[in-house]
Order: sequence, then structure tokens, then C-alpha cells
Amino acid sequence: MEIKFFKKSIPTFIFLAVFSAVVIPIFYHLLKVDTKLKIYNPADVNPRLVDFSMKHITKDHTVADFELTNQNGETVTNKNYENKIYVADFFFTRCQTICIAMAYNMSELQDFYKNDAEIMFLSHSVTPVIDSVSVLKEYAERKGVINGKWNVTTGSKKHIYELARKSYFAVLDEGDGGENDFIHTEQFILVDKERRIRGYYDGTEKEDMLKLKKDIVLLKEEYASK
Repeated sequence: MEIKFFKKSIPTFIFLAVFSAVVIPIFYHLLKVDTKLKIYNPADVNPRLVDFSMKHITKDHTVADFELTNQNGETVTNKNYENKIYVADFFFTRCQTICIAMAYNMSELQDFYKNDAEIMFLSHSVTPVIDSVSVLKEYAERKGVINGKWNVTTGSKKHIYELARKSYFAVLDEGDGGENDFIHTEQFILVDKERRIRGYYDGTEKEDMLKLKKDIVLLKEEYASK
């Protein structure tokens, strides 16, 4: 009876083996796709964060070319971030509120990735007239900024504010980057090697920093699989 049962069961075993060989890899692939980080375009972001002229854009958004000056008086452009994953934020050196936690968390991230050449950091002053190179230099020394890893920058206010509003979608309020314009945001923005936005995080929250680290792992896996 056992031999007959076994013989009758062979087709079932074969079916299960074939089914497993086909379905399990497909299921695994679907799971991998689901864990791929989102690519953010203007149409995917809170409309209040997006300039009216860009709300209709649904694909291919990238951070615009930029030219800034860092804590060492060096010119920093998007060329310095070519083929890099980076985290961007907006701050000012005299800030005594959210910027304190943001600077601490950015410094922690820098230390965590200090030996990872793929990861860099970019901070933009929202009070660039006050935050001169000498001011940024002193600030960078206090915060333990590693030259070549984390650029703390100043530059044209209009340029920085346009980056915040039209490239990174980091602020809610409207403005033209004029004398009376002021932005203040806790956002950390994750940017990939193609200058695409891949994530937003509250730079004051430890939980968001943990999520940022996990997302960087996913992003690096995405590049490793290409």
C-alpha cells in the first residue's frame, strides 16, 4: 500500500517542486521591488512644498546645478557630489532651536559613515550674509565637520532659497529669496547618485535617523545590484 501511495504521490511531488522553483523566486523578486526606495518628483510631494510652476512634473526631477562656498572658502558644486549619495539640510549658525538637534544628528551620521566614500553631507545656510566663511569655519570646528565629507555652505541667498524650494522641496512658505525672506526647516533630504530625491526625514528625531540609515542600506543595495 505504501509503494502504491508513493507512486500516486510522485506527480504531486513533481508539481510542488516545479511550483516552488517558479513561484518562490517570483515572490522574492516582488518583495525586493517593494523595498526599493521611492523616487520623489514634484507631483509626489506635499503640494504646499512645491512651487506652482513645478506641480505638474511627474518624472525625471533632479536637484539643480549649484555653486556654493564651504567652511574653508572653497567653491562647492554639484560636481563635488558626482556619483555620491548625500544628505542635505538647511540651517543657520545662530539658530538655538531645531538646528541644535539637527547639527547633532548630522554629526552622528557623519561619524557613522566617515569611512564610507559613497556617502557625503551638504548643509546650506539660510542666513548666508551672516554666515560668512569665517563664521562657518568656527561652526564647523565646533561641530566636528570632516573636510571633504561634510560641506557647510554659504552663498547667494536667492540661489540657496531657490534650491530649497525648487530642488529639494524642503519648505512650506513661499518667497523670492529677498532681504525679508526667511526659511526654517527640520528636513533632511536623501539624494541619490543621479541627484534624485529618495527620502525626507525629520532631522530632529532619532527614529527618523534610524530610518535614514536603513534607507541608505536599501539605496546602496539598489546600486550594487545594477
